Amino acid sequence: MKALVYHGPGEKSLDERPLPKLVTATDAIVRVTRTTICGTDLHILRGDVPTCQPGRVLGHEGVGVIQEVGAAVTAFVPGDRVLISCISSCGKCDACRRGMYSHCSTGGWILGNKIDGTQAEFVRIPHADTSLYRLPAGVDEEALVMLSDILPTGFECGVLNGRVQPGSTVAIVGAGPIGLAALLTAQFYSPAQIIMVDRDRHRLDVARTFGASACIDIARTDPVAEALRLTDGAGVDCAVEAVGGPSTFELCEDIVAAGGTIANVGVHGVKADLHLEALWDRNITITTRLVDTVSTPMLLKTVRAGRLQPEQLITHRFALERVLDAYDTFAHAADTGALKVIIEVAQIA
Repeated sequence: MKALVYHGPGEKSLDERPLPKLVTATDAIVRVTRTTICGTDLHILRGDVPTCQPGRVLGHEGVGVIQEVGAAVTAFVPGDRVLISCISSCGKCDACRRGMYSHCSTGGWILGNKIDGTQAEFVRIPHADTSLYRLPAGVDEEALVMLSDILPTGFECGVLNGRVQPGSTVAIVGAGPIGLAALLTAQFYSPAQIIMVDRDRHRLDVARTFGASACIDIARTDPVAEALRLTDGAGVDCAVEAVGGPSTFELCEDIVAAGGTIANVGVHGVKADLHLEALWDRNITITTRLVDTVSTPMLLKTVRAGRLQPEQLITHRFALERVLDAYDTFAHAADTGALKVIIEVAQIA
């Protein structure tokens, strides 16, 4: 089969790889029909994720069709159309029983990290019964790819961890796909303001169409001064860090209000300074999280009901044979206008 393989920092190629096989009775083999590229994949290619070793097939998002199931799989049969969760969970270990599926003792974020991932024609899914979701009938398959990772991530790590409430003020630093997913799902709670912060004017324009109440272009405006102006000098109740950089995390520290929350979502490959000399008396909360995908069933219902339109995030489409072009387009989003790129692997028969 064809698969996108990581060969070390800065190195990747579309290779021929053996078809995956069942390893345990709880596995399933899925024929991938659609997948996508995540910002985390770019972090892997920069060498920021040492758990991902050269030779790994990348990707942790996608939809497909069950090809084969292990003897212990009871929820799915060959031919079922499924959503692949970025998090694999056994549902039985201590972490899973606490709803912390990202820290499953035999799962967690392993796809495209510790085991081969979804940017391939076929993928092995451990703990299939609790790591796959049946696709609802009549819902756009491309839209559902967004529920593998970015929508649960933006919602759980940004909105829920950030304690967004009716009437609160929210700043989302980073208007990329994850930041926009946080913007879309923050509106479930009717905050008074959602301020988007970025230096990409195109992404800020998109954020306005998605419901942002204000946008701050840090290439043109002092973001701290502008955020304080928009909040009458108080700062924001929730500052969502959706980039994964030292300067963006420190910006969140500068704009959070007394009693507010900094919700870190971004993947950090280098240290960021915590300015306790300025924050020690501010009653703030700092949260970190790897998405647990506990919200996936709810998000599926909102998409099926038409209350959430994740297809808005899709800007480009490529065949698997052009996956290297897809990576180039996604990595140069400031020039290409890319948000989420869909990689078309196979059509459903």
